[in-house]
Amino acid sequence: MELSEEFWDNRYKTNDIGWDLGEVSPPLKAYFDQLTDKELNILIPGGGNSYEAEYLHQQGFTNVYVADLSKTALNNIKQRVPSFPASHLIHQNFFDLTQKFDLIIEQTFVSAIDPSLRTKYVSKAAELLHKNGKLVGLLFDAPLNTDKPPFGGNKAEYQAYFEPYFNILKMEPAYNSHPNRPGKELFINLQKKD
Repeated sequence: MELSEEFWDNRYKTNDIGWDLGEVSPPLKAYFDQLTDKELNILIPGGGNSYEAEYLHQQGFTNVYVADLSKTALNNIKQRVPSFPASHLIHQNFFDLTQKFDLIIEQTFVSAIDPSLRTKYVSKAAELLHKNGKLVGLLFDAPLNTDKPPFGGNKAEYQAYFEPYFNILKMEPAYNSHPNRPGKELFINLQKKD
């Protein structure tokens, strides 16, 4: 399956983005609200319209980066949040990134990439994190689609991908999911292994 830059940009141009909540995801907002270090280097890969980045920026976090293949999605952020640093909107494939981060936020990215790339995603996320860095966010805990994104998954599958690279601090059903996603999300808090 060719999930190319053109594929994703067309999805944003035509507003064919059913996974987009139009607001910060409640479980992620709750997690962000307990963070105290506003200088954490934070990456949101495949961030799309990234209401999470907008929320973090509004809360005073200064090193929030969004990486996406879609120029349209990145432009949407810039138009919606003119004060968001343009240099923090990275038009690049996640797998080509080299910058290091303290925290990677997972919000529909694993479900957007071809499932055959999930092992590569996990190893790349670990590579991009500083020592003791964390991967935190949401994974779909439902079958969903097999022929197009969003692709689903389940806890046992995700554990098999993450355990070689991360200590699983939390991987459990989200109790505070958005009304569009009740019972369909796992909240994860994973720490890079030494």
